[in-house]
Amino acid sequence: MRVALFLTCVNDTLYPDTGIAVVKLLTRLGVDVDFPMAQTCCGQAHYNTGYRHEAEPLARHFSDVFGDYDAIVTPSGSCGAMVRELYPRMGERARAEGRGSGLATLLEPVVPKTYELTEFLVDVLGVTDVGAFYPHRVTYHPTCHGLRSLGLGDRPRRLLQSVKGLELVELPGADECCGFGGTFALKNADVSAAMGTDKVRNAESTGAEVLCAADNSCLMHIGGTMTRLGTGIRPVHIAEILASTEEEPAV
Repeated sequence: MRVALFLTCVNDTLYPDTGIAVVKLLTRLGVDVDFPMAQTCCGQAHYNTGYRHEAEPLARHFSDVFGDYDAIVTPSGSCGAMVRELYPRMGERARAEGRGSGLATLLEPVVPKTYELTEFLVDVLGVTDVGAFYPHRVTYHPTCHGLRSLGLGDRPRRLLQSVKGLELVELPGADECCGFGGTFALKNADVSAAMGTDKVRNAESTGAEVLCAADNSCLMHIGGTMTRLGTGIRPVHIAEILASTEEEPAV
């Protein structure tokens, strides 16, 4: 199986340790991971802000870069949802506008083989115990794209429950949005901040040391709120927890 890591813009720019963790984890599980250097933005930011036509060249480029791989793995629920849910819509809209079926045909092959990390682990590799060690009290926030668009369900929880030393505690209001929503946080800053505060206060009530999620964009928003509120909780991507071992423990 030829597997490519689709790191995403946010991770590449701000959270490279998440990408390193994904490679460590998959390599430990016997997967040979490639990192195509030509990868760029998937177009999510453009599409969600109303620039659908401007997102199309980025979608075409994504297909060109990743099309030959057997699987495309990303540590981002939102970018995974862009490919899986919105690329087909882009192709259909182009067809409906009389621009032919070329875009839909080009994008069709990459859609079903794009996986969010926990999906790939559970559904493709068939594992829930990845040999991780993380001796901390952790609560899990299911981000909106993972929960509603990709339907990740209990996959992340099953992986966390199998981590040696980890105590998983329930997050009140777990299925509520944290308030990030990309440009929503900029256009509706007060509402976004209030939603983030609710999420952080719920996390505080669990007594957890760590709040984890499968999307660093949401963790960035939550982590900023934690800093402003002066909590002692740390935001950590699930990949970094799953990559942690007794020999090479994560902080």
